Amino acid sequence: MPDLLLLRPLTDEETRDLRRLVHGQKVEARLRERARICWRSHEGQRVRQIMTDLRLDEKTVRRWIQRFNATGLPGLTDAPRQGRPTAYTRAEVGTVVATSLTPPDELGLPFGSWTLDRLVAYLGEVHGITMKRSRVGEILQAEGVRWRTQETWFGERVDPAFAEKRGASSPSTSPHPPTAS
Repeated sequence: MPDLLLLRPLTDEETRDLRRLVHGQKVEARLRERARICWRSHEGQRVRQIMTDLRLDEKTVRRWIQRFNATGLPGLTDAPRQGRPTAYTRAEVGTVVATSLTPPDELGLPFGSWTLDRLVAYLGEVHGITMKRSRVGEILQAEGVRWRTQETWFGERVDPAFAEKRGASSPSTSPHPPTAS
């Protein structure tokens, strides 16, 4: 490829905006690098010199100069990319989150709290949303939903009269004999 590729003449507004991108503190790194390539070309540097100074390959330097020449400053931003479309609609994700925040007993279910398996089964049966367990977990984590920690045998008792109902401790263990001093 020929070495002679320079940036087209810039307008005053483009010069100001490009300088801001090159020297800006809060500019995304990719955008700053692309602006530096164009700025150096604007100052008259050749492709090989820009490659050496910025430690980039020739193809990269040429791409960004050509894109700037064709489309101006908007050409330095990332172009939209093709990709797989989202598998679940916003409404479905909303249903997953809303269902996970609803106590199961309010929905007439025979258990008091959700597990991922129970939630996946309920979503499939009632709402027709077939989603993997791991994906439900990812959605809930992304939305900031945390599972409620279950009370255990050493936690606070649900029944305030538990001690009365339990009765006295069984005398199955004899007291320790006194030790000799």
